[in-house]
Amino acid sequence: MIIKKPILAVLMTAALAGCETQTEGQQRATTGALLGGAGGALVGQAIGGNTKSTVIGAASGALLGAVVGSATTPQRRGEQLCRYQDRYGRIYTAPCDDRYYNGNY
Repeated sequence: MIIKKPILAVLMTAALAGCETQTEGQQRATTGALLGGAGGALVGQAIGGNTKSTVIGAASGALLGAVVGSATTPQRRGEQLCRYQDRYGRIYTAPCDDRYYNGNY
C-alpha cells in the first residue's frame, strides 16, 4: 500500500502537534487548523481533481479551522478584559472585577 505524500504530511503534523504544551486556546486553534486542513484538502481534491486544488483547499481549510477554533475558546473568569474610565476621562482596559460577573456594573 502506497501512502501519498499529503496524507503522510498531515499525519506527521498531527503527531508533532501532540508533543507541544499549549494553552487551551492554542490547542483548539491547532486542532481546528489540522481538521480544517484535512477537510479542505479532501474538498479541494473532490472539486478540482488536481494538486493545485488540493493545496488551495488545504490552506483555506487550515486558516478557517484555526480561526474558528480560536474564536470558540471559552473565556475563563479573570481573562475577560473590561474598559474603564478614570476620573480624568482616560479610558483603559484591565481585567474585569467582580461587579462585571455579578451584573452590578
